[in-house]
Amino acid sequence: MLARLGQVTRHLSRPVSLYGRTSSAVSRPLLGSGIMASSTADDRNRRMIHTAGCIIIGDEVLGGKTVDTNSAHFAKYCFLLGINLKRVEVIGDDEAEIGEAARRMSETYDFVVTSGGIGPTHDDITYGSIAKAFELPLKLHDETLQRMKRFHKPHPSQKNFSWDEPSPALDAKLRMARLPTDESRDDKSQVLFVAESLWVPISVVNGNIHIFPGIPRLFTQLLDGLKPLLEPRLENPEGKGVYRILFSTPMAESEVAGYLTKLAAEVEPRGVKVGSYPRWGRKRNSVTLVGKDKEYMESLVPEIEKGVDGVRVEKEEDADESEDEGQGS
Repeated sequence: MLARLGQVTRHLSRPVSLYGRTSSAVSRPLLGSGIMASSTADDRNRRMIHTAGCIIIGDEVLGGKTVDTNSAHFAKYCFLLGINLKRVEVIGDDEAEIGEAARRMSETYDFVVTSGGIGPTHDDITYGSIAKAFELPLKLHDETLQRMKRFHKPHPSQKNFSWDEPSPALDAKLRMARLPTDESRDDKSQVLFVAESLWVPISVVNGNIHIFPGIPRLFTQLLDGLKPLLEPRLENPEGKGVYRILFSTPMAESEVAGYLTKLAAEVEPRGVKVGSYPRWGRKRNSVTLVGKDKEYMESLVPEIEKGVDGVRVEKEEDADESEDEGQGS
């Protein structure tokens, strides 16, 4: 009982996940084991995408050895496509943590991406952890293996490596081709090859969890390759559904806080968010409007420029030079 209470407390203390809960993220029927039915996975694989979540996996990120850039790239990617990124979570190479995060985000958001933990070594456990979370087997995927043989050249240190002779190196490589597999579902909806020059697949679990490598170059290339498959499921397939208007102000944040609080309350019913961002070491700070109603947002520009004693800019630094010149600095 105490253990269960501890688990509940841990869940309640978590922030709300990425790909925020919307009407499209309603509770789904569960199997007796608690695993979602495959029909639900098919539904997740087809429904419109409004929200997203991102799981960054790796002890090296939490330990400071590796700087995560994939979540920042994913955030920009979602913004440009009009997807509401609700949560980014960084977790270590821990089977239970990976599985819990994957299940929770899959239930909460429309589109979930994981980054990291799919290499050939013992601590690359993402495939196995997510497979276990959804009670799926890991199966050697033949097309992935054939593409690996075609594109993946052995390291110079592996002069005697053979795809036909058993060896620890072969076992390690095959580890990267053993994917979570729901045998009741179509293989092509579970394994996506979106870059002709890469053997690496995007493994899709439960219809909406997309498993990516952590290497930034591969992450970016595969994410870009996935875009044509996502566009039919977006409200605005041209990626122009969300707009950001940026203002530069010489006022301190505390000076404009009252005005911005009133403005935020005024525009919130129209789905517009107001942001305020200090720029340490600079003479000017930034204020933003973010939303989908471009015409309404544009109508607010003169009022906001007056309210923050600022100007509209394309980039934060655009007003810096003119101000510095004006002050003779």
